[in-house]
Amino acid sequence: MFIHLGGDVIIRSKEIIAILDRDVGDMSVITKDYLKSEKERKKCTVISQDFTKSIVITDDVVYLSPVSSLTLNKRAQAVSELELQLSTEEDQVQKN
Repeated sequence: MFIHLGGDVIIRSKEIIAILDRDVGDMSVITKDYLKSEKERKKCTVISQDFTKSIVITDDVVYLSPVSSLTLNKRAQAVSELELQLSTEEDQVQKN
């Protein structure tokens, strides 16, 4: 399944490693260090020139998103629940 991060950016939900609030001031030192190292190792994509509300980390890219981390987490949860439901239904069909 896919998750819309804002603008024209849609990524596979399975690619997401972390969704963080952009306010790094509230993050622990470990999280700040992790984010810094990820930004140095990977391509950084600014989705919109509007206010960045969240940071989405994948295997290859760090996305700066205008969509809040709460909204993105809700989307990710909905996708996860849908994938689980589809998997369960598929298993039931195969048993019958």
